[in-house]
Amino acid sequence: MAKRLIDLFRMAVPLKEEKKRLLWKLSDYIGTGEARDVISLVKQKKADIEMSGLNVSPQLLAEREFPVINLKTDDKRTAEYVEKINTAISGKIKEKAFLEFSKNASDIIPKFIAMNIVGLEEVKRAVAIQLFAASIEPVHILLLGDPGTGKTDILRSAAKLNPVSSLGLGSGTTGVGLTVTVKGEEVSKGLLPMADKGICAIDELNLMQEKDRGSLYNAMEKGFISYDKGGKHYKFDARVKVIATANPKGDRFVGWTLETLKKQLPFDAALLSRFHLVFLIRKPDVEQFVEISKKILKNDRKKVLSGDEQFIKDYIQYAEKTAVEIPSELEKEIVDIIAEIKKNERRYLIEISPRLVIGFVRMARASARMRLSQKVTTEDISTVKDIVMHGLRLDR
Repeated sequence: MAKRLIDLFRMAVPLKEEKKRLLWKLSDYIGTGEARDVISLVKQKKADIEMSGLNVSPQLLAEREFPVINLKTDDKRTAEYVEKINTAISGKIKEKAFLEFSKNASDIIPKFIAMNIVGLEEVKRAVAIQLFAASIEPVHILLLGDPGTGKTDILRSAAKLNPVSSLGLGSGTTGVGLTVTVKGEEVSKGLLPMADKGICAIDELNLMQEKDRGSLYNAMEKGFISYDKGGKHYKFDARVKVIATANPKGDRFVGWTLETLKKQLPFDAALLSRFHLVFLIRKPDVEQFVEISKKILKNDRKKVLSGDEQFIKDYIQYAEKTAVEIPSELEKEIVDIIAEIKKNERRYLIEISPRLVIGFVRMARASARMRLSQKVTTEDISTVKDIVMHGLRLDR
């Protein structure tokens, strides 16, 4: 009874101006009834209002503060109610932030791919686009080249930024195989099914065991893997976007002619053609090394906050809901680009197959999705064309 009287007394006390100001801000995010409830909780000193932020660096988003309710009681029902309101506020704030971020997402996100590696800008742009490919329209990327060129760093970044991911070695020497891990009678998921609806990052794919090759094909094309043991049949969903690295035969590429490079490829055409993009990555020559050194010296790295990666993860998850179409008037443009590439196929390291057309379309949609756009634009097509041509070129 005494507690009830104290609560009624507090309800009668007018709020201070600062509290009124915060409540006014709060009213932008909650309904009238909820606002009345919060006023009641504040007056009873069961809750307070304070300003919070998204904890992201300025290079991602201009500072954005918003009010949240700070619980001052251990009452379970009140705690649940306050959590519900704060979750709703957070959702609305993030949605506004995502819409604002979408205007610059195409420029910003590639900069968060392997931030310690200078150069490889087109590769980073390609990986950023891959993050936004739909799980039913995966884009697969192979980074093929010399050791010590930053391939693994790019791989790790992709795995860290995607909401769902797995990262491991193609050889399975880490104890987790590509398909399944078997211990006695126990069969557990390997790298591919672990990354269902996400990114599967595979380092040193050239060390992949022959028995895993069929399952890798299944995952990349059909979205599942299967395994038979002791008369039992296992099937796991593996709707993955694969990004992999591989070293050439002899560990390092030698020479520059097309014929010489083809002899050093660690895979046959059947596996290479499964990837929509294959990037040949070489150690920089003296001139390129000087340019990289200049960029390193000029690089004024901006502060990166712990919340940056989580914000990008949340943004990717939010963007997944965006259905993207290609306007009919742009279809001919894509066909003409692919036809021109096919005409010059003899100049390229890999075969130009229909998978390139599929990959081009998927990347164009992913590029638009990165901007939360429901339609592919000529800018998206131009971006993807530049990336594809960079992957095919050998003179770099």
